Amino acid sequence: MAHTAPRTQIRTRESGEGRRHPLVATLMALPLAVLLLLVFDGWETVTIQASSVGEMLGR
Repeated sequence: MAHTAPRTQIRTRESGEGRRHPLVATLMALPLAVLLLLVFDGWETVTIQASSVGEMLGR
């Protein structure tokens, strides 16, 4: 087997937790989702997916 360089350690936040709050992650993904929605004209697809997720969550 070939000798490879050691892997670097993944950096986490100094607070000790390396995960984002779900709201922050949503706000980060929302602009791209809107752009894709406008580019591909997928209003119907989005509403179908949103209703399916809502049903899975029991709402």
